[in-house]
Amino acid sequence: MASKPGNSVSFGNINKIAIPAIIAGIAEPLISLTDIAVIGNVEENSIEALAAAGIVGSFLSAIIWIVAQTKTAISATVSQHLGANRLHAVKTLIPQTILFNFLFSLVIYATTAIFAEAIFSAYNADGLILQYSESYYKIRALGYPLTLVTFAIFGVFRGLQNTLWAMKCSLTGAAVNIVLDYILVYGINGLVPAMHLEGAAYASLAAQATMLIMALWFYFRKTPFHLKLSLKINPQMKPLLLMAANLFIRTAALNFAIYLANAYATDYGKNYIAAQSILMNIWLFFSFFIDGYANAGNAIGGKLLGARDYKNLWELSKKISKYAVLIALILMGICFALYDQIGLLFNKEASVLALFSSVFWIVLIMQPVNAIAFMFDGIFKGLGEAKYLRNVLLVATFLGFTPALLLADHFGLKLYAIWIAFFVWMLIRSSTLVIYFRRKYLHKEV
Repeated sequence: MASKPGNSVSFGNINKIAIPAIIAGIAEPLISLTDIAVIGNVEENSIEALAAAGIVGSFLSAIIWIVAQTKTAISATVSQHLGANRLHAVKTLIPQTILFNFLFSLVIYATTAIFAEAIFSAYNADGLILQYSESYYKIRALGYPLTLVTFAIFGVFRGLQNTLWAMKCSLTGAAVNIVLDYILVYGINGLVPAMHLEGAAYASLAAQATMLIMALWFYFRKTPFHLKLSLKINPQMKPLLLMAANLFIRTAALNFAIYLANAYATDYGKNYIAAQSILMNIWLFFSFFIDGYANAGNAIGGKLLGARDYKNLWELSKKISKYAVLIALILMGICFALYDQIGLLFNKEASVLALFSSVFWIVLIMQPVNAIAFMFDGIFKGLGEAKYLRNVLLVATFLGFTPALLLADHFGLKLYAIWIAFFVWMLIRSSTLVIYFRRKYLHKEV
């Protein structure tokens, strides 16, 4: 039997993975938040530009989350083989999976860029918002290959119990994005023309390219893997792709909820989708922030499963849940203390800020529930329980979120309807995962 890494669930070891993962995780939504903050303060057509950035940002997140599930599958596979002392068995798998991600990203770009107008029309965008969305997306979508290859490499890092390298890549990318956002959106008099929304898109591309270059450097210098392709398909490829496929379906259901929310908000009017864009991106920022502990659960959980250390697996679930809820409560406290000031960071339009402020409290009070759901999401991904995660999201989305949204919308609650539905969604996700984990692993023999 493999040795049991009992110290894996120590406070120090969890935070060694979680804290860099938090910083790395918030870098991606920070890029979108920076775009929204900068664009929202451009004087000309700021509401339309803000709405377009929010719609495109949500669609990009949806696509990336769906097709980047190989990152999670790689992480789970590598961590389980690390725990079982069998890393040599996946050496040819890694380059094959990275190539798969790259080729898949080209297909995604080609199909979505062609149908960009139809895609954003489905979000109820029209007129100037639709025009902005289409032009912004066609530039941002060029980053698909960069992002998906980077995410695959980040999955390898996490499987090796290291999130520090991904943190360094993400922080550098976020810094590049922030600097270039201001330069390209506003321009530099006499040197760089103001490109407005398209400038933000080019800044994001530069950030993604920076992260990929750095990720490749760490991959070659710090890991035992290579990029030499083997013509013989690794035996782990089929289970990895099956796990990824289940996670694709899960994430598609997740993003259907986000799409439906944005489609309804757009239909309510441009002020509503502008406010929804701010709310959604803050929610995503919080989600990625708390998700750092889910990443720790993913990496350590997979390693403990590989070592068959079920006792420490149970301890891991308790500890990271406690840490994540504490983080959520701290975020809530900060945001309630700065309630009015937060909206002003993104837009100065009084009608947009009024809508934002009226609903923001719902986003905040659901954070502890989010924390529990994200924690067990992470652990279950590390354990390879993709099929169960898929089923939970399907139930939560189509029997929870959607009926709640339709019912609340029927009573004219508008943005309240959207966020009440999200709250129902997260309650179902968190409760079902906790119950299943407790039943399956609490009394498992060590």
